[in-house]
Amino acid sequence: MNNPFKNIDERLSNIENLLLNIKHSPEENKLPTSKEEWLDLNELVAYDPEKRSRETFYKYTSKGLIPYHKPNKKLIFLKSEIDEWLKSGKVKSNSEIEDEVEKYLSNKK
Repeated sequence: MNNPFKNIDERLSNIENLLLNIKHSPEENKLPTSKEEWLDLNELVAYDPEKRSRETFYKYTSKGLIPYHKPNKKLIFLKSEIDEWLKSGKVKSNSEIEDEVEKYLSNKK
């Protein structure tokens, strides 16, 4: 018959060895951490260069105009997605428009 105390002792030894490995090589055993920065609604209002209001951002989320996440009834925003969203609203300069027109017309010939 198997001795249960021997099994327990072996398992505890294995656990001890695993803990010692983790202690001596923490870099290898670290869980990956996300470098992404998250913003709550108040932080987004402060981060926004146009200083739009909380109500405006609520309206944008309800209309699907801005990227957002809502894991637990709380709106959160990924900073990199907000940066892309802000960049997408860029108005082209006259020279950029003229370049596009010239490129378009040269392709039509």
